[in-house]
Amino acid sequence: MSSETGFAVVGLGMGKHHCKAIHSAPNARLIAVCDVDEERLRPTAEEFGCEAYTDLADMLENDDIDVVNIATPSGSHTEIGLQVVAAGKHMIVEKPADITTARIDELIAAVDKAGIKAAGVFQSRLDPLNMEIRNAVQGGRLGRLIGVHGHLPWYRKQSYYDGPHGSWKGTWGMDGGGSLMNQGVHTVDLLQWISGRVVSVMGMFGVFGHEIEAEDQSVALLRFESGALGTLYTTTCAYPGHDQRITIYGSEGSLVKREGALESWKLLADEGGKEETDMLNRFGEKVNKSSGAADPMAVSFDGHTQIIIDMVEAVQQDREPMITLHSARHAVEIINAVFESGRSGREIRLSGK
Repeated sequence: MSSETGFAVVGLGMGKHHCKAIHSAPNARLIAVCDVDEERLRPTAEEFGCEAYTDLADMLENDDIDVVNIATPSGSHTEIGLQVVAAGKHMIVEKPADITTARIDELIAAVDKAGIKAAGVFQSRLDPLNMEIRNAVQGGRLGRLIGVHGHLPWYRKQSYYDGPHGSWKGTWGMDGGGSLMNQGVHTVDLLQWISGRVVSVMGMFGVFGHEIEAEDQSVALLRFESGALGTLYTTTCAYPGHDQRITIYGSEGSLVKREGALESWKLLADEGGKEETDMLNRFGEKVNKSSGAADPMAVSFDGHTQIIIDMVEAVQQDREPMITLHSARHAVEIINAVFESGRSGREIRLSGK
């Protein structure tokens, strides 16, 4: 096998970040990009010196492509993924893996049968601070888990949902929701990845500040398998857009982070505060970090680069990627349950699959 793994990117909205990440990753080479919009396609192909395709089937015939990054509208991920599987290519699928667990299960089954590698994009899991928080929670350092809370007060202009590239956003059929499925899915994934599976939810949602089909604000109560209770809030109505905040506490301490920075690391075992001082020195707010609070294209692609590196290693070492589609499934299950609860007014119990 060549020392370089060949990549292609389908969909050049968020896919542009994938192109940058592939370009930045060692032992990865961007072979091709694919998009139906020539105004996006040609400049991107020229910028990265790669081939340009408007037809996915044509691109999948390129033998230099080992991995296809799918960054099209969320509701098309499985449809495109099945074509990628049929071509025998590995894949990286942008968040969410798709908009229903049934579709994700269909893609997982095809991937498993074909024996290819498939990764989801939840780059927040690869952030060193989030890893430290997860290790503390999973290691029992907070004691018995009591509260798990995620808050995402973001803002999007109406123009974000309009025009040729925005019309799928905020729709049930292609976006699978609004502020919760599109923007909030990373927060949902972090809560369950750090704190364990969610077993039931109660939710409410509505449209408050935009002309869209799906919600632009959601609130939910979460019950975790551990017994902890949590809250989840997402919106794209909070002008001008504020930072994500996550608060987790247990019988032996609490942790608070705002966007990419640690605000508080309080453990009863850390009597002199030495550990907190060290953690704040390492992860406290020092510099302005890229945030998607107001601008969806301001999200850093560093996490995407780590996902590319991981896929290169997975392909060349013949192992599973760190974030499998199966592990990316639960966030979508939680979100769909919030919507089901909001429509029915009932507590929704999750399958535990």
